[in-house]
Amino acid sequence: MADDLLSQDEINALLEGTLGGSIGGGEASTPLTQPQLDSLDGMGKMFNDAVSGVVGMLAGRDVDVTVSEAGEIPQEDLAKSETDGKNLLFSVDCDGFDNAPVAMVMPELGVLMLADLMMGGEGKDLPEEANELFVNAAQEGLSQVVGAAMTSLSGALKGRKAMPSNPSAKMVEGEWLPFPSKGESISVWRAVMDVEIQGLSPFKAIVCVPSDSAAVFADALIGDPEPVAPPPAPPKQQAVSASSGGQPQARAPQPTAGYSAPSPPPQPQVDVRPAEFAPIVPSGGQQEPSNIGLIVDIPVRVTVELGRTRKTVGEVLSFAPGSVIELDKMAGEPVDVLVNGKLIAKGEVVVIDENFGVRVTEILNMGDRINSIGS
Repeated sequence: MADDLLSQDEINALLEGTLGGSIGGGEASTPLTQPQLDSLDGMGKMFNDAVSGVVGMLAGRDVDVTVSEAGEIPQEDLAKSETDGKNLLFSVDCDGFDNAPVAMVMPELGVLMLADLMMGGEGKDLPEEANELFVNAAQEGLSQVVGAAMTSLSGALKGRKAMPSNPSAKMVEGEWLPFPSKGESISVWRAVMDVEIQGLSPFKAIVCVPSDSAAVFADALIGDPEPVAPPPAPPKQQAVSASSGGQPQARAPQPTAGYSAPSPPPQPQVDVRPAEFAPIVPSGGQQEPSNIGLIVDIPVRVTVELGRTRKTVGEVLSFAPGSVIELDKMAGEPVDVLVNGKLIAKGEVVVIDENFGVRVTEILNMGDRINSIGS
């Protein structure tokens, strides 16, 4: 009975066929126009900056990331021409754009380096191959990269939100497709980024989007063209006298009998009234900003802090396995819940199945929470 069940890829293929796509191999995509390709260069720059920022923060050293190639190629050629050996295929759906699929591809060397940096290492003394632990750590790192790029994309779209969802990652080798449910014949837009971390071997990272979805991203980035102002009217030509050598001659006003200067036109009435300002709401108030809906889907980092302490450099260097570090909180005291480093609540530690969790026991008012997240 289990053999009769459809896989997720097959379900996606059937859905796309219902919506007008082809179940058996997909339909060829409409080529991207040059304005769309130019617009997508900006999207590639967003991913370039996201990789540089996330990897640089993890490595704590200089990271040089450059887009070496960008454009449109057949999906079946991506694995053949631009990747070699084992690669991590990380995929998400983009909420706000009809769940448009976006994928990032990273070779095994990059996966090992990124995972080691995620786990607090220096990207050196790596194992020969990426096991499940390294794949999961690299997946978390790429989630941060895509999240940062989508946040930048949402800012460029001026109100339209792009949010990653349904992340998945797997190691691929040999013949594979970044979007298997789309069919081999479709084309994809991809940007190849060269990543160089100071003191480590360079590697590549690729972001790719099916061309039909890339066209939607591009059109959203292009937006409505601004109206072009009409050219100014040419000045009226003055009469030129032949005797003046081509220079216009100024005419002196001729007195006229009974002439009186025209009266100035009446001045329009101007409505003048005192300025009116919106009432000032105290920071501790419960009123929620009217435009809070613009940021409710922006991802933020939630951190639970057990406690803190201060140590000298010598004390830190003396740490060894088995060392005990005393924190500034008493046993049983509530832990702090922080969003983007700002305190918003307090709670108690609980265990959910095999994972730690926090039960919120005290929470700041709405105004303080908004101020904490926005500051």
